[in-house]
Amino acid sequence: MADEALIDRLAAVPVLKDVPRSELAWLAERGQVQTRDVGMPIVARNEIIEHMTVVFEGRAGLYIGEPGSGGRRKLVEAVAGQIIGVLPYSRVQRVPGDTLIEEAMTGFVVHRDQLTTMPTECPNLTAALVHHMIDRARDFRSAQMIDERLQSLGRLASGLAHELNNPASAAARHARSLPVWLEESERAAKALAAARLTDIQLQLIESVRSTCAGPAPVRTALQAADREDDIAEWLGKHGLDRVTAESLAASDASIASLDRLAEALPPAALAVATRWVASACAARAVSHQIETSTARIHDLVAAIKGFSFMDREGVPEDVDIARGLADTLVILENKARAKALVIHVETAPDLPRVHGFGSELNQLWEKLIDNAIDAVGPEGNVSVLARSRGDSVVVQVTDDGPGIPEEIRARVFDAFFTTKPVGKGSGLGLYLARRVAQFHQGDLEFTSLPGKTVFRVRLPASAATHHQRLGVIG
Repeated sequence: MADEALIDRLAAVPVLKDVPRSELAWLAERGQVQTRDVGMPIVARNEIIEHMTVVFEGRAGLYIGEPGSGGRRKLVEAVAGQIIGVLPYSRVQRVPGDTLIEEAMTGFVVHRDQLTTMPTECPNLTAALVHHMIDRARDFRSAQMIDERLQSLGRLASGLAHELNNPASAAARHARSLPVWLEESERAAKALAAARLTDIQLQLIESVRSTCAGPAPVRTALQAADREDDIAEWLGKHGLDRVTAESLAASDASIASLDRLAEALPPAALAVATRWVASACAARAVSHQIETSTARIHDLVAAIKGFSFMDREGVPEDVDIARGLADTLVILENKARAKALVIHVETAPDLPRVHGFGSELNQLWEKLIDNAIDAVGPEGNVSVLARSRGDSVVVQVTDDGPGIPEEIRARVFDAFFTTKPVGKGSGLGLYLARRVAQFHQGDLEFTSLPGKTVFRVRLPASAATHHQRLGVIG
């Protein structure tokens, strides 16, 4: 005879509130109430789930990531009134992380062997548990998506912070030096005016100064050092301060033009003229560096804005795949540069748009390209190819890494499966990448050989842009 008090407790659980009391009595006879203390595991990682637990009191969390690592985090939580563990028709066999008691838990525990006859003996109970399983699976997938997005955002934010720091620091450094050079140029100009030089002499000075008006010549480090030595030697030969050597060397002024200047000017005027030319060239160079640095910041901000679709409503729209790929590559540029990788990109000029969520599609590209970067060695090659095929858009990401071993290919898209070192991968990247492709009525597949692994995404083209390409409308 089932314990009436236990049946009452089961009936108070929201999932079971509409289950006939007779079926709850059947369940009550096949399990027992257990209490677990804080810190105890419900099921150890990767162990087979053997029990169903109706939680009466307490709280437990499912943690993924290795203990003690910065990447350890709680994915989902179980509280009083929920049912966890194995359920009828559930395909989940093992726990992907550590399930730990966070508040002393009391629950009704039933071994999976006791559930085999439930569908025939208790159809209403079975139906309630199946509906709960569907809700639980949906919530779990949602938690997975949110977790992976947060992890991706964390990685992207870290890389973006580094990318923004470099041009921001350069812009700040050059901005601090610009007033110094402008003041030096002003002092030199006043001294030059006081020298009362002829128009021909002034024109000659201006011709030398004009060599720094354009973009700075591209020189190797060795060429730049040799040129600076030559300019310093020239200055020393004429009894001039060598402090201007670096600025003059960065311009396109030739030794011959400086010789002509020395021939036309008295020594005192020559000293002032070289100071004016050097300070003017330095000011222009600094201004150019500020412009270049701030333009880089602008490009990075535009890329992250485009990548995240932060200024768009969360509704589907016709998405420019070429733009999304370009924004994604900007976001991953720092990681690729750190491995001295070459990323080749080729997008068809008439690539049709894809109807969907741009931010999610960009997450798809980010996961595939990031995975390819991880797969190759230093100075490896990654290629991204986007083209139209019939009424579809096909994007291929290819790397020349060692390839995916035959024995694990069947598990590549499994949730929480990863071959990366502890703390380097969540095992959700490719799993969620395929889910994004499937959500957009597409598919994701791969082929792999040593030296060539190709992940191929096929997405249906937007009906409007597809018809435009065929000349049906517009």
